[in-house]
Amino acid sequence: MLKRVDYDTTQHAGYARGRALLPVSRANWLRAFALQAGERPVRTILDIGSGTGRFTPLLAEGFAAPVIGVEPSRRMREVAEAESAHPSVTYVKGSADDLPLADGVADLALMFLVWHHVPDKPAALAEIGRVLAPGARLLMATTLSDRIKDLLIYDYFPRTREIDREVFPSLEETTALFAEAGFELASLTEVHHRSADSLADYVERQQMRALSVYEHLSDEEFEAGLAAMQADAAAETVPRPVESECDLLAFTRL
Repeated sequence: MLKRVDYDTTQHAGYARGRALLPVSRANWLRAFALQAGERPVRTILDIGSGTGRFTPLLAEGFAAPVIGVEPSRRMREVAEAESAHPSVTYVKGSADDLPLADGVADLALMFLVWHHVPDKPAALAEIGRVLAPGARLLMATTLSDRIKDLLIYDYFPRTREIDREVFPSLEETTALFAEAGFELASLTEVHHRSADSLADYVERQQMRALSVYEHLSDEEFEAGLAAMQADAAAETVPRPVESECDLLAFTRL
């Protein structure tokens, strides 16, 4: 059993810089969110597990709607309030299974690489179903254990692939659980994500240790992988963007 990641202890420190969105990725994700948001008007949006606010202001700008960022980690919220403030965004304390919101208040919700951190998934789905209006969409960017992508970190930190297979559920497991809770899978699409414009830039980001999977590696494993990546970055003559495809599921609240 892998330990639960404590964002108040570690991840908050370098998360915003290590996971900052490049302009091309901001555009790709916003386009995907707009396409999968459904037909109903979007008046209020929830960003569940909003972290340091990577996507929260983006949602507010893209949909011209108020966004409530819900985040359990105090320190992640502090970073969000300091670095991702926006006139249409409010950050509040809460979690997927304890949302401090009225019934049916939201027309759209996002969970971006959050689902695998949720300990009580049935309770969370009941709570999300409560705050979403009938017909509203939940957009969920996640890794699926039976759809693992060929990520660059697997080359340098081989055990991260095994960890991801253990941490993330399969597509069948996910859709079955959502169906039981009154959600219907509307779509599964892939979104092209650029993490860095070069391997050198990617190394700089990895030094922040801002990926939660790194919390499950020993310091020796992490330092060995980082050293190998630094060596390859030093030898890079033509910048090579670090890119991957990411799964985005859209569920309709019935």
